[in-house]
Amino acid sequence: MGKLYVVPTPVGNLEDMTFRAVRILKEADLILAEDTRTSGILLKHYEIKNAMQSHHKFNEHQTVERIINRLKVGETIALISDAGTPGISDPGFLLVRECVKNEIEVQCLPGATAFVPAIVSSGLPDERFCFEGFLPQKKGRLTRLKMLQEERRTMIFYESPYRLVKTLTQFVAFFGENRKVSVCREISKVHEESVRGTLSEVIAHFTEKEPKGEIVIVVSGKEE
Repeated sequence: MGKLYVVPTPVGNLEDMTFRAVRILKEADLILAEDTRTSGILLKHYEIKNAMQSHHKFNEHQTVERIINRLKVGETIALISDAGTPGISDPGFLLVRECVKNEIEVQCLPGATAFVPAIVSSGLPDERFCFEGFLPQKKGRLTRLKMLQEERRTMIFYESPYRLVKTLTQFVAFFGENRKVSVCREISKVHEESVRGTLSEVIAHFTEKEPKGEIVIVVSGKEE
């Protein structure tokens, strides 16, 4: 049997790559990448020239069987996504599940995940939290928010800059305008920014100043 390595990649700054991650990618027989063009920049930076194959949410159901077969004959395969840890709001779960079913060893390297620096730097309680990732865009969105109205833990969401103000406005309807929030964008990049305050204050900020980049929203839970 071979082995699947789940390898986190930087969410922004290329210097956040670990020595071990670089070594694993150089030793792998095959690298599975969410977007080979995006990952190609990272691999070129670290002089990694191994074979690379596209693996994303639109083709993973078709390719997983072939990947499992390669692992069964002893190959070492590394899975990466465009940024952060695969499987966290990124492709990866399906392949890991099939490896577990087939008793193929899976190792996930520690590394970059956007929500960790976002909650730690938010100033909101971080001893207990719930990660919601991306909310459904249409069906089930309001149902999910209604379910979270009584949530007492700090909540973490991923969002597109184009939907940020709309999402924060929906939060007001379910959580109230005075609920504390931190919006962290462009984590580890040159223009990294955290905007903290009440929902109404942060909405006003991003209404005046158009948000850009990757967004993590950290919302305080309901007070007891």
